[in-house]
Amino acid sequence: MLIGSESVDGVFTPGELLKIALAACTGMSSDLPLSRRLGDNYDSKVTVSGSADRENERYPELREVLAVDLSELDPDAQQRLLVVVERAIDKVCTVGRTLKAGAEVSLEIDVDG
Repeated sequence: MLIGSESVDGVFTPGELLKIALAACTGMSSDLPLSRRLGDNYDSKVTVSGSADRENERYPELREVLAVDLSELDPDAQQRLLVVVERAIDKVCTVGRTLKAGAEVSLEIDVDG
């Protein structure tokens, strides 16, 4: 995987990798409750968007969308499943939990390599 700045074609930026990690974590965290109710072959798509604040070099907001077809369920069953899915994501998505909690980051530079 190639990593670089926005000005370089064909690479992922660190911000894009952050969004990919969040989407992957949400997808994996929602898989068990969705597959239990919809079967193993359900389709879902997670997208994460958010613009960088270049003045402060951070993402002030990341917006996730989990798209999944629940049309085979009646409205009450849909609502119950959505509650279970949201709880699962809130409980086990480590990336999302870390971002929401505002993790402390420490840096050590090893000059001896």
